[in-house]
Amino acid sequence: MSVRESAKYRRDSRLRRSQRVRRRVSGSAEKPRLSVHRSNKHIFAQLIDDESGITLASAHDLRMDPPEIEGADGKVARARAVGQAVAEKAKGKGIETIVFDRSGYRYHGRIAALAEGAREGGLKF
Repeated sequence: MSVRESAKYRRDSRLRRSQRVRRRVSGSAEKPRLSVHRSNKHIFAQLIDDESGITLASAHDLRMDPPEIEGADGKVARARAVGQAVAEKAKGKGIETIVFDRSGYRYHGRIAALAEGAREGGLKF
């Protein structure tokens, strides 16, 4: 296995991309940052106010039943449901506009599904 194919290299590259984006992206109480974390099995989302350093709302798929979404199954469908859940919690707190932080992951697959779910739930970004 070459160095470029190793898990450590991929993780470090993602963290470098994340830090590069985080230099420019910041959340506030009026426009919080939607931060996404993806593991091999699960997906997590948080709305963060960076000015005061608190999490305003969060959602994950750890104990979520798989949603019945036509044309989607498994992890992608759960990611969309997590996006809708975090949007619902944000609406309950009066938040309508956010900044999306994909944490160095490609905007593809589960990350894109989560963003689409948040948009379907009424968040603007």
